[in-house]
Amino acid sequence: MKRTHLPLNGLRVLDAAARHLSFTRAADELAVTPAAVGQQIRALEDTLGVVLFRRTPKGLELTPEAGAGLDNLRAGFLQFEESVRAMQAGQSSKALTIAAPRDFTAKWLAPRLAAYGRSDPELRFVLIAADSDLDFTEANLDLAIRLVDGPGEHEGVKLADGAFVTVGMADAGEMPIHWPGCPGEDGAAALRVADAGLAIDAAAAGFGRANVPALLAEGDLAAGRIVSLGEPRPTSKAFWLIAPLPQWRQKKVKALVAALTA
Repeated sequence: MKRTHLPLNGLRVLDAAARHLSFTRAADELAVTPAAVGQQIRALEDTLGVVLFRRTPKGLELTPEAGAGLDNLRAGFLQFEESVRAMQAGQSSKALTIAAPRDFTAKWLAPRLAAYGRSDPELRFVLIAADSDLDFTEANLDLAIRLVDGPGEHEGVKLADGAFVTVGMADAGEMPIHWPGCPGEDGAAALRVADAGLAIDAAAAGFGRANVPALLAEGDLAAGRIVSLGEPRPTSKAFWLIAPLPQWRQKKVKALVAALTA
């Protein structure tokens, strides 16, 4: 019989019924009705083509066919349990691999990870600079941060409402600083840089004004390195924490998401 055709539910019921020699007590263990146990056993008998139990005046009795496979069946379930424990052991790991744009890491993520790391000396982080989607499995990612319209096919939470803001020095000229993806990047520019973080730094150096995600500019605005040259403008794109459902369910990822969104 192919592995994909193994009647695992029926075999689990067989194990319980064989240990108790009672459909009622097996049902109690499995949190189902005795009728459901009986249906599973009958379906398993039909699948295997053998009789597994007989009713005698003394009660339920295993047939020789059922008894012949029980030892291996129980050894198999023990192996399943060991496999599950081995897989769950990863939950105790406190190493997190995170993909994020380089400027987001520098301007927003790094100081928050440092603060979070001080809460538990066992925490370890691997940061990957990535502006586009990565294969979570191939890159062994736990979490990614993207400037996008939404999480798409993954689970996710938005770090803040999407907004862009123009920043610079108080006496900044009108010439814009451009970076790939910035609004209005096709016009003339005083300077072209690789990302929004470098645009903020260039604005702080007096090169001109930069139109950047408001979340990235928060720290430099608070520190007085730059000033806001107008009100933030809402946009559909925002920074999202995203991950496929299996990664999203990990305790370490849940804890990190809670810390970053607190």
